[in-house]
Amino acid sequence: MVIRVGTYNVRSMYDDNAALARVIRAMAPDVLCVQEAPRLLRWRSRRAELARAAGLRVVAGRRWGGVAVLAAPGTRVVHAEGHLLRPFMGLERRAVAIAVVECGDSRITVASVHLDLVAAARLCHAIEIMGLVESVAERFGAPIVLAGDVNEQPGGAAFRYFTRRLADCYPLAPRGDGLTFTARTPGRRLDVVFAAPALSVRSCGGVDAAAADLQAATDHLPVVAELLAS
Repeated sequence: MVIRVGTYNVRSMYDDNAALARVIRAMAPDVLCVQEAPRLLRWRSRRAELARAAGLRVVAGRRWGGVAVLAAPGTRVVHAEGHLLRPFMGLERRAVAIAVVECGDSRITVASVHLDLVAAARLCHAIEIMGLVESVAERFGAPIVLAGDVNEQPGGAAFRYFTRRLADCYPLAPRGDGLTFTARTPGRRLDVVFAAPALSVRSCGGVDAAAADLQAATDHLPVVAELLAS
């Protein structure tokens, strides 16, 4: 069974939330990794409102760190957890949200991440994240899909660290030009889906949504990958 895993930085829902929900519905994800999820006033209810508007439900993610995993009604959640990552003085607190899900007879471990703007913190957190996610994947026998805003392009140290263990899905079956930031004038590929070698990549790239909605929803473009257990 093909599993659709998406990633989307929603900029704390500061923009056009109706457009945001329409874009997510156009993605049609089985699982969605969210970055910059609301984390201040009414953070739980605002995340839940977005999920409902997009036809999904929140299944993982703590308040701090702003990462979450959402799932479609037909996606079964086996396990969920969230972790704050090592703090760095003067930098934003980062986290990882992890969910083990089943779509049909396929089980995967999904992790939503948002790395720092500072390179040293990015690499440190990438190493920490992989340790946490690999532990869950081994426990549940479910290959890893790690997705999020990595705040660096291919070739960066954290990016290279992830690709020692996981495949960067976009080059394997690209759809569109892959650029995700900014939504209005895309020039960088910061939003990425990585997958374990046990998963075949059918396609990975942008979403067929109205251009006006993509520009109004947030400052990043979404990415969705179609994956199949090999």
